[in-house]
Amino acid sequence: MASDFKNSRTKDNLMRAFAGESQARNRYTFAASQAKKQKHHVIEEVFKFTADQEKEHAEIFYDHLKELAGENILVDGAYPVDITDDLSELLRMAEHNEYEEYDTVYKEFGDIAKEEGFPKVAASFHMIAKIEKFHGDRFAQFAKLLEENKLYVSDVEIGWMCLNCGHIHWGKEALKECPVCHHDRGYFIRLDMAPFN
Repeated sequence: MASDFKNSRTKDNLMRAFAGESQARNRYTFAASQAKKQKHHVIEEVFKFTADQEKEHAEIFYDHLKELAGENILVDGAYPVDITDDLSELLRMAEHNEYEEYDTVYKEFGDIAKEEGFPKVAASFHMIAKIEKFHGDRFAQFAKLLEENKLYVSDVEIGWMCLNCGHIHWGKEALKECPVCHHDRGYFIRLDMAPFN
């Protein structure tokens, strides 16, 4: 039998998750701006893409709170302050936060929701936890490339796609400038990492 939702831990956990996802969205939007300033447009897009997904997660958690519309929910929590000009560090901070949501926070929140008799909420927490793992992996992959100075260079010949116009160049490194749209190297992504490839 389900617990009283209004007095459940699940209600509080949903609001914590909503707050966390909302903050993550803003942190990633800020990080995208930092990447844009440094002309790393691929990393800018990775942060913006992830920010949009975090917004969707926030909305899913928020929708579970519908029956409490018009009320205030007081929760406390600790949220990261990820501020630095170092893009690699921003990516590593994001990786850490995503893994924490995956391996600790959302699994636990899902288990509590299941215990309290809210299977749909439990399913949302458990499924979103898996997505957060993927987010962490993606941030780690881009951080590693940046740290190894391989964001635009490869040991073998590969395809590079310009994210602006779609031009594909084959070689061991991305072009300094796209010959089609004349956007700088920061728009090139490894073809196997390109969206919708």
